[in-house]
Amino acid sequence: MTPTDIFGYAGAAASVVAALVIVRAAWHIKTAEVWRGEAEAQKTRADRLQDDMSEIKDRLTRIEAENRRLVELITTLDPSRIRSGISP
Repeated sequence: MTPTDIFGYAGAAASVVAALVIVRAAWHIKTAEVWRGEAEAQKTRADRLQDDMSEIKDRLTRIEAENRRLVELITTLDPSRIRSGISP
């Protein structure tokens, strides 16, 4: 085997290794981009759910206050109905 053959094989091997390194790096970059996009989508979803949860809590607080007020009104009108569970 002559030095020219050795350099020819070494050059081909180096090209293959370089191509594999580039493919692997590109795969890692694409994977990172996909995960970054997924993380952003999940954060957007979590923010939307947090807003929905806050709205539900506010509505529940208003409903509980309204129910307390209704119970007060009914109790002052006819307290026996509240205790006995009789409906009108």
